[in-house]
Amino acid sequence: MTIAFTFPGQGSQSVGMGKVLADTYPEAKAVFDEVDEALGQKLSQVMWDGPEDALTLTANAQPALMAVSLATMRVLESRGFDLATGATYVAGHSLGEYSALAAAGSLDVATAARLLRVRGDAMQNAVPVGQGAMAALLGLDFDVVVEVAAAAAQGEVCQAANDNAPGQVVVSGHVAAVERAIEIAKAKGARRALLLPVSAPFHCALMAPAADKMAEALASAEVRSPVVPLVANVVAGPITAPDEIRGRLVEQVTGTVRWRESITWLAENGVDTFVEIGTGKVLTGMVKRIHKEATGLAVNTPEDIDALLEKTSG
Repeated sequence: MTIAFTFPGQGSQSVGMGKVLADTYPEAKAVFDEVDEALGQKLSQVMWDGPEDALTLTANAQPALMAVSLATMRVLESRGFDLATGATYVAGHSLGEYSALAAAGSLDVATAARLLRVRGDAMQNAVPVGQGAMAALLGLDFDVVVEVAAAAAQGEVCQAANDNAPGQVVVSGHVAAVERAIEIAKAKGARRALLLPVSAPFHCALMAPAADKMAEALASAEVRSPVVPLVANVVAGPITAPDEIRGRLVEQVTGTVRWRESITWLAENGVDTFVEIGTGKVLTGMVKRIHKEATGLAVNTPEDIDALLEKTSG
């Protein structure tokens, strides 16, 4: 069994996430306290009590999702799991790269929380509300979606933002261009093409102001080499050097999340078991669509933690 740990991105959040972990394990509670202190905000209260619209705000959802992933990791570590010997790679979907890097010792939890707060604010503020949009185009190959986006742009921005799984690609850009992409995709035989309920057009050129802010924030952040390589979104391959990590995290703000290619690379390089650490099972579902022979495990609850430890101890 060769394991990669994966870490979810925005959209996996839900009110109440992490509460059982915090109530069950002091190590998990300590992570939530550390994130609250780093941000100067009782983010954990928003996570556990809502309201949902406050948790969904990009600036809250991003550090909150990281907090749950890292709380889960701390529990695993307290019970003897060592990422350096228990996994071969880490990968994260968009903001999940920060969780992956914190899990692998490249970033400390407080630094990751502060960077994600900057990132969330910067991404939200990069484009005035109502000017950008994202849409899921289902049933078309990635190369076809790239052509659709190019045809839809017509002088505006429209890009393939997320290559999540075969036949599951998201485009991002100006509202009118994204709406044109939906119509072109339907004409090309898309099974479904629909606008997504997001607050900004992530992972496209419109996010350039946010990328500039992240370059500034990352330049002054301590980044260490991770204990196992990160398979990075923008290159769909492994990286370990701190300066490259900084650069790829900046590129990721405007670049395509190459998740399908990342999982394919991992599978082709010996990984047969993908363990999703944090909230939800979105990445586990994607893994099964990308690589049907893979084993996918989502670790959310104390029972999931016990099951993973039992599986890896043998």
